[in-house]
Amino acid sequence: MKQIGILVAMEEELEEVKKEMKEIKKKTIYELEFFVGKIQEKMCILVKCGIGKVNAARVTQILISSFSVNFVINIGAAGALNDNLKIGDIVIGKYLVQHDFDITAFGHNKGYISNVGDKIYSDSNLLEYVQKIINNKKDKSFEIKFGIIASGDIFCTDVSMKQKIVKKFEADCVEMEGASIAQVCYLDNIPFIVIRSISDTPNGNNAITFDEFVSLASRRCSDLLKELLKEL
Repeated sequence: MKQIGILVAMEEELEEVKKEMKEIKKKTIYELEFFVGKIQEKMCILVKCGIGKVNAARVTQILISSFSVNFVINIGAAGALNDNLKIGDIVIGKYLVQHDFDITAFGHNKGYISNVGDKIYSDSNLLEYVQKIINNKKDKSFEIKFGIIASGDIFCTDVSMKQKIVKKFEADCVEMEGASIAQVCYLDNIPFIVIRSISDTPNGNNAITFDEFVSLASRRCSDLLKELLKEL
């Protein structure tokens, strides 16, 4: 049976996925709690990595090394950079960038990572499965779109930072883990996809909006995850 790794950063996101799991068993590795169970009769390993790129990269590697997963799926909340996105909309990362990675002093573009490049693409087969879900989607109250996800070790509240990320990367949303998870998966040759639902928009006061809507964003991602697992 295929094993699917699911990474989240926050407790709200973890709890929404756990609601969908059956036959859960817990395994502790390096003081991390891995929840092993079934969603849509698929064997899943769920773990909370914590906030930030280093936490996410560390836990991704432990997940891959300890469970020999076939796919990695990252879900969670994100801030909107694309002004057409609304709270609760979902962005599927066609590719991901690290907006705070900067070795331009050595002649590279901002975001360029040695041995990786400046764009890390989600698995094409997983993207096709999501396209099927979009084609059959009946709930018109929110949108699901493919886009560019930017990650960095900053909770983006500053409007000028938002504008810089959009100008440089043409990103649709911003968060703090996805591109580092993508980097580890790319280097380990593990297919991955990043799914993010909008919880806020950088506007100088969006921490309040995030707290209000992180549960909605988590639920939307969990619902899409459940649909995706039907296809795998």
